Amino acid sequence: MSEELKRTLNLKDSISVVVGSMVGCGIFIVSADISRQVGNAWYLLLVWIIAGLFSLSGAIAYSEPVLNIKEDGGQYMFLKKMFNDLIAFLYGWSLLLVIQTATIAAVCIAVGKFSGILFPFISSNNFLINLPFLHISTQQICALFVCIFLTYINSKGIKYGVITQNIFTVTKVLSIVGIIVFGLFLGCNYDIIASNFSNVSAGFTFSELKIISAATVGAIFAMVTWNNITFISAEVKEPEKNIPLALFWGVIIVMVLYLFINILYVFSIPVEQIQNAPEDIVPLVLMRNITGIFGEIIIAVIILISACGSANGLIMTGARVYYQMAKDNLLFNSLAKVNKSANVPVNSLLLQCFWSSVFILFCGNYSELLDYVIYAALIFYVLTAIGIFCYRIKNKAEIKQKTNGFYAAFFIITGSFIIYSLTVFKFVSSMKTLIIIATGIPIYFVWKKLKMQKTCTK
Repeated sequence: MSEELKRTLNLKDSISVVVGSMVGCGIFIVSADISRQVGNAWYLLLVWIIAGLFSLSGAIAYSEPVLNIKEDGGQYMFLKKMFNDLIAFLYGWSLLLVIQTATIAAVCIAVGKFSGILFPFISSNNFLINLPFLHISTQQICALFVCIFLTYINSKGIKYGVITQNIFTVTKVLSIVGIIVFGLFLGCNYDIIASNFSNVSAGFTFSELKIISAATVGAIFAMVTWNNITFISAEVKEPEKNIPLALFWGVIIVMVLYLFINILYVFSIPVEQIQNAPEDIVPLVLMRNITGIFGEIIIAVIILISACGSANGLIMTGARVYYQMAKDNLLFNSLAKVNKSANVPVNSLLLQCFWSSVFILFCGNYSELLDYVIYAALIFYVLTAIGIFCYRIKNKAEIKQKTNGFYAAFFIITGSFIIYSLTVFKFVSSMKTLIIIATGIPIYFVWKKLKMQKTCTK
């Protein structure tokens, strides 16, 4: 166990990290794109149910390695113990290059995007720098500020990051519950419900199943970060008890919130309006219909709170993986240094902030970042679930507690089919992601060789 990071997070804090990291801006915007892909209200809800069950089964399955693999580092350490250093390195490499940093960038870009509702000068079309090779808008500057500011807060100590996380999480959960209650009482329309659910499918074709699987990407992106609590296991009190509980209850809370808000959408808004929501912000249509311009401001504020809370959770947790990799001599030693006064890996936080900022400044496209993140994340999610069975075989005598293998099996089958569907429907972005992951292979062997040479010369 790490002797430098302090165990300060209780169960409530851990649940807050799970919920806060998961609930960002995705729930407010991806339903529009999903509905365009699947075409009707039934399939829209089905996609969210699949994503919810997928996440819950994964969270339950991940409880087993949490209970049996005591070393710090979460999913990175799981892969190391289940397979080898190379697979673990590739995960950490992908986390740094794409999964965590691109997600942070995407969420911060969303903050900039929705800030434009309140402050129109913040826009993707309002350029401060407009050169042939570089375009930087006020939206990107806003995203950059959010990324740097939240990194600064987390660099001051875990307690500041957690306090910030708890405030954001409680505020946005209560706000979403308020939208659901308010909308169900004032926005539901029987004629809209009848119209939206009149198109009943007699059954699935394989082609429809592939479309639904590909559409599930957006919903999974809105829920994908439930595993982040495992990254900070070194700072959770009684991790064997609190992390599995936080995973289960955190995902359950988010599942219920997401399903009910989508039920509200299809009970209150015609599918055509969901598909064509301005900037894909579906609750904006709902609140405009009920309260006019005032509702638009309320939604913008709620989305900003949600996105900032999600970004804070991602920033806080991701840096711990690079810290653990550096302790294992798989990254620069400086990343393993813990600030003595703050007791946090400041260098890892700064590296993460730098690379997220590169995405913000040179990509700036929310949808493109989403495709890269999900494909890479799903590969390692599925690998980890497969690893649960591998670890059982290799360490049969050491396994003290098991979860029902059904959850890991369901997670593997569902995740694999979504990976297949993404490869078919989004081949170019999928191949780019595979190339990014593969670049870690030569780097791993070069790094190991240099480390061995350095050790031999001492």
